[in-house]
Amino acid sequence: MYLTVIDLPYVYELQILTGLFFPGCLLDTGNEIPADADRLILRREEGAVCALLSRDGEEYTTRWELDAGHTEKEACRQCCVALYRFLSPICGISPPWGVLTGVRPIRLVHDQLNAGMTPQQAAKLLGEEYLVSEQKLRLSLSTAVTQLPLLARSGRDSFSLYVSIPFCPSRCRYCSFVSHSIDKAKKLIEPYLERLHREISLIGEISAQLGLRLQTVYIGGGTPTTLTAPQLSSLCRHIAEVFDPFSPEEFTVEAGRPDTITPEKLSALREAGVTRISINPQTMNPAVLEAIGRRHSVDQTREAFRMAEQFDFPCVNADLIAGLPGDTPESFRASLEEVLSFHPENITVHTLSIKRASDFSGAEVIPGAAGKMLDFTQEALSAAGYLPYYLYRQKNTVENMENTGYSLPGYEGLYNLYMMDETHTVLSAGAGAVTMLRQPGGSRIERIFNYKFPYEYNSDFDEILRRKEQIREFYRRFPVSQ
Repeated sequence: MYLTVIDLPYVYELQILTGLFFPGCLLDTGNEIPADADRLILRREEGAVCALLSRDGEEYTTRWELDAGHTEKEACRQCCVALYRFLSPICGISPPWGVLTGVRPIRLVHDQLNAGMTPQQAAKLLGEEYLVSEQKLRLSLSTAVTQLPLLARSGRDSFSLYVSIPFCPSRCRYCSFVSHSIDKAKKLIEPYLERLHREISLIGEISAQLGLRLQTVYIGGGTPTTLTAPQLSSLCRHIAEVFDPFSPEEFTVEAGRPDTITPEKLSALREAGVTRISINPQTMNPAVLEAIGRRHSVDQTREAFRMAEQFDFPCVNADLIAGLPGDTPESFRASLEEVLSFHPENITVHTLSIKRASDFSGAEVIPGAAGKMLDFTQEALSAAGYLPYYLYRQKNTVENMENTGYSLPGYEGLYNLYMMDETHTVLSAGAGAVTMLRQPGGSRIERIFNYKFPYEYNSDFDEILRRKEQIREFYRRFPVSQ
């Protein structure tokens, strides 16, 4: 499907929406289009939009008026609603998020609630003006209500620390993150860690001078538990020494790959004050594990949860992915039910996102399966006492679905919430890490990017340290105390 947009300013939104009905939709950039190609042409003519869809040898047309008195944002919404209503009966599908195509749909709910709307009024608006389905309305409202008191815990001086360990035992087929196989990158690790400690020290020095308060710590990757137990202990203890007194509300380490988890590593993390770990089976189906290149067994996942229980971590998260190749709604259901039997405090269910840098194509995914998986997730976790506490979406997600974190009450993963909501500053260290600076009490956001790859990080580390000076400059313009 090719999309041609003529004399309309919101091309990006129209392309994203068209892609919900025709995955892989290509924007007409002026190059020659095959004569037999399916096409959608949207043209502005005399205060209206004319739509012509040519599909499988059939043609469909419609026209809708444009109200000149509306803002561009409102005109875009109305245009997307009209296009949705045109394409939905032709294609026989009704995308459950309606015309909401953004990464953070919960923000719209927050805006409505903060403006004085009741949850019922907010739900009505989402349903009527954005065509969101009843099930996604319930999910959105429940998430937003859970989030509000947690977001209020962040103050003007709050910040989170993110530390990147971009190494994995092997690369999963769905992965698009910057990560290196341990076999190929082993010689980079020690010099990488030495520089990482130095960058963390500088972040500690700057944050102390600026009067910032460390609220959460997150060591992610990659797979941080690819490191040895002594390396993990040294890193965690260094963080605690730098940010003295060290009293974050949450200290998370991704122990993502079950095949990297050992009693020695868990002991090192627990002794260093880690309060939350994430064990990520992704699926409990051996055939699906093999299909995605996940080089660990279901038994290793079971053993990892048993080990974590022995070390009495206050909070354990488990990740699953909906829409993996070969995974059926029935096998996903079995995976989720077994993960529930481990009694983790958090369960995060992602929807597979088909990234250009990954080794996947959408053709490997069972059509319609992801939506059924997420419907079951919402029902099963609600029945088990879990509440959704954060939600976001990514580009190219199967069926345009969402990623949702669920938790037992009182065990919400704060870093995930603050990072996805962009609630406060996140100071980040390591290869591929991005520092996000949030104006205290305001909405301005600026970002500082580290080099993506470990070898770049190691070889030009002085530039990494120079870039950190932008933190001081930002807070000179937007002081914490104002």
